[in-house]
Amino acid sequence: MTEANVAASADERVKQQSNLQKALIRPELGGMCGTIIVFALFLIFAGDSGMFSAQGMMNWSTVSAQFMIIAVGACLLMIAGEFDLSVGSMIGFSGMMIAIFTVTLEWPVWQAILATFVMALAIGALNGYIVVRTGLPSFIVTLAFLFILRGFTIYLPQIIERKTIIGGVDRAAEGDWFASLFGGKILTGFFAWMGDAGIIDVFERGSRAGQPVVEGIPMLIVWAIALVIVGHIILTRTQFGNWIFAAGGDAQAARYVGVPVNRVKILMFMFTAFCATVFATCQVMEFGSAGADRGLLKEFEAIIAVVIGGALLTGGYGSVIGAALGALIFGVVQQGLFFAGVESSLFRVFLGVILLFAVILNTYIRRIITGER
Repeated sequence: MTEANVAASADERVKQQSNLQKALIRPELGGMCGTIIVFALFLIFAGDSGMFSAQGMMNWSTVSAQFMIIAVGACLLMIAGEFDLSVGSMIGFSGMMIAIFTVTLEWPVWQAILATFVMALAIGALNGYIVVRTGLPSFIVTLAFLFILRGFTIYLPQIIERKTIIGGVDRAAEGDWFASLFGGKILTGFFAWMGDAGIIDVFERGSRAGQPVVEGIPMLIVWAIALVIVGHIILTRTQFGNWIFAAGGDAQAARYVGVPVNRVKILMFMFTAFCATVFATCQVMEFGSAGADRGLLKEFEAIIAVVIGGALLTGGYGSVIGAALGALIFGVVQQGLFFAGVESSLFRVFLGVILLFAVILNTYIRRIITGER
């Protein structure tokens, strides 16, 4: 240890933190505690209902993955100090555009998907550009796009197809290799082997007799895991991740040290739109159709997952892993209520309660550790 370090450690003005204090200020703490509590409760009250069978775990894993995909984008954007309330409408709009391109205009599915991603990224860039150029709160700008995109999602299919649900995407996607990246399954052979070995259940009758109840891992889950890993690496292992924290913590100070704050914020809006379109594409490929009501309230669910994961609404603090744990809690609770025989409408009550609890807990812990009042 150098003399400077010895002097600093002895200086009363330098605040020392114990390992416990360092652990308490980790943004993932709330998500980790919440995950443990939720799993423990459902193991006790729904453990014998099939919730933790192969099929049950696949159900809540798929729902969690839906939340997780949009939570990753919302997390990075919130850390950068901004919100995007148009995420849910982007999901509905992107899914509808894929359906219009493939069914109505008869484009190849891969072209329709790529064109939709380009449109979504352009809209995300426009959101970010308006925010950074005008100085308007992102809450207002994206609220406007929430209504704009939702309006187009309802208007376009009515004008073109005279209905608000467009089907037939699954038939158009047959044999399309690019569509399988969003609507296919992996490890099907492995799950078939587990069914034959008696490790997981198989169907006993009907046309699927002898086949495993879980055929493989949906690409939705693969996308969720991939986005969480990429988002975590970017945020914690790259210079751009430091820029995201700086842009959300103190944008003006970040500009003084050379951080391209405006570019960071615009890119984060684009990434949020990208995540929403990934969700929409997987959803359309799964159901084989697009509906004008898809994505309702998803923006708020994404924000709640991020807050549960420890992110601050003021920006500059958060964790992709924490947001993923928040999404996992959502999926487990939503499906767990069904397995436990509880009225499913109480899920919304749970969202409100856990959001309030998470905000209070995060604020309280930070005040204790930092000495703020």
